[in-house]
Amino acid sequence: MRTHGTDRVERGEHPDISTTEGTASASSDGGCAPAPCATPGITLFVCTTCRTPDAPADAPRAGAALVEATRAAATGDMAVKGVACLANCKRALSAALVRRDGWTYLFGDLGTEAAPDLIEGARLLAGSADGLMPWRGRPEALKRGMVARIPPFTFEEP
Repeated sequence: MRTHGTDRVERGEHPDISTTEGTASASSDGGCAPAPCATPGITLFVCTTCRTPDAPADAPRAGAALVEATRAAATGDMAVKGVACLANCKRALSAALVRRDGWTYLFGDLGTEAAPDLIEGARLLAGSADGLMPWRGRPEALKRGMVARIPPFTFEEP
């Protein structure tokens, strides 16, 4: 009986992604291929359903435009994924930066032009020795728009 990837998770593999020549991709059955799964150093999740406060209900979603611009600007060891809702609607547009072995940051009050700021934030987070995004050099949109900083699963208070 299949246990939805539980055995793969115990081996440190992601249950929903398989790898082919170092590129992560979903397998047709939702499980992993025999090789370990590739996980990027930084993943940016951008809310695709966010809209600007003054946008009509039937207007294209600004969040969808932000995710596409962020994907186009992404470089190196980062992935950009759209997500239907980050539940930060009062501070839209929203995005989260997740470091594989570090902290997660949730940002709001972003504009449609924030893709370069998100990429710079991802670069800063990826390059930090302690897994925290440094304040110095952080784009202004990521200073004033920070909603939350979430510790990694391995976090232990000293």
